[in-house]
Amino acid sequence: MRESLSDTALATREGSDDLLLGDDDLAGHYEYAFPAIRGVQAGRVFFVSMCPLRLLSKMFVWDDEDMPPELRAQRTLNKGRIPEIVRYIDENPTSYTFSAITASVDASVKFNPAPSAYRATGLGTLRVPMDGRFIINDGQHRRAAIEQALRANPDLGNETIAVVFFLDKGLERCQQMFADLNRHAVRPSTSIGILYDHRDKLSAVTRLVVAQSPVLRGVVESEATSLAKASRRMFTLSAINSAHKALFSGFNETAQDDMVTLSLALWEAADPQFPEWALIRERQVRAPEIRRDFIHTHGIVLSALGRIGNTLLTEGAAPKTWKKRLAGLSRIDWARTNKLWEGRALVGGTVQKAGSNILLTTALMRTQLGMALPPEEQKAEDNRKAIV
Repeated sequence: MRESLSDTALATREGSDDLLLGDDDLAGHYEYAFPAIRGVQAGRVFFVSMCPLRLLSKMFVWDDEDMPPELRAQRTLNKGRIPEIVRYIDENPTSYTFSAITASVDASVKFNPAPSAYRATGLGTLRVPMDGRFIINDGQHRRAAIEQALRANPDLGNETIAVVFFLDKGLERCQQMFADLNRHAVRPSTSIGILYDHRDKLSAVTRLVVAQSPVLRGVVESEATSLAKASRRMFTLSAINSAHKALFSGFNETAQDDMVTLSLALWEAADPQFPEWALIRERQVRAPEIRRDFIHTHGIVLSALGRIGNTLLTEGAAPKTWKKRLAGLSRIDWARTNKLWEGRALVGGTVQKAGSNILLTTALMRTQLGMALPPEEQKAEDNRKAIV
């Protein structure tokens, strides 16, 4: 593949993305013209441009899904991911954000640099024959979701997305690009996703509660989803959020300020039941030692607290009575060495947070508090007894 060739003039009409025919197009040669920036990476030329959303489905393709993986340039499209992205666009039409699409161009292209005064910037026009082929190396799900979103909202078609063009060097190179682009892709931790998500009401509640609660302030890890062995923190932000999610199950329409007030009440009521929590905050004991020897700082117990709090909400119990209602938790032996936890919160001595473990842990706590078990927790208890 060479980067050069046709002198065909195809321009972009000023103030529009419509393509105009140049004089030489009478010969039947047509081109796409992209305002672009030329760059070099690993010794290879590439280009960065903008593409109107309405052109994505017409220009960019992915390999036939029926082809064997070794003959394709990327993974099969996961259609289950598309509705979630479409919903994200629909719900945030004025604030959605997409990173650039990366594509390979299988064609002989020509780059016309801008006038000499701007040449050092790499600005110019990338010209690609219309019979060229664009293959997406990264962004196929964004492309498919945008195409679907346009059907419901055609006005999106006038918006643009950044595109990085590489010159196609064959199937092997395209496959290597896909591997390289995804090799170091790391999904952000759940905790930092909560910290930075300003659209989700529950995430906002969790951030406010952690900032305001004397129980949680200064002892919550906001970035990682799991705590390092030497961490001085007691909980992760994702564990607190999971507890809040359980607390407000079925109460999604509750006003945000009320959710904050109720959450603060839950943590205030729970704190006296676990004396070690105060010792950690007061630096009288080290958090790693408590996490090692007890299970009540782990997410499974926090989720169970949320479930019990949800029952109190359902019953209409006033928050000022919650501390008394939870008082029986202080009589539970929370030590890992307590054989009562094996098969509930622990499996082989390791804390597990599978759905069944949460149900069994909550069931034990409810029993200690003299509360009736809901059907799903009773079923989990019956299944455990049958196995034991």
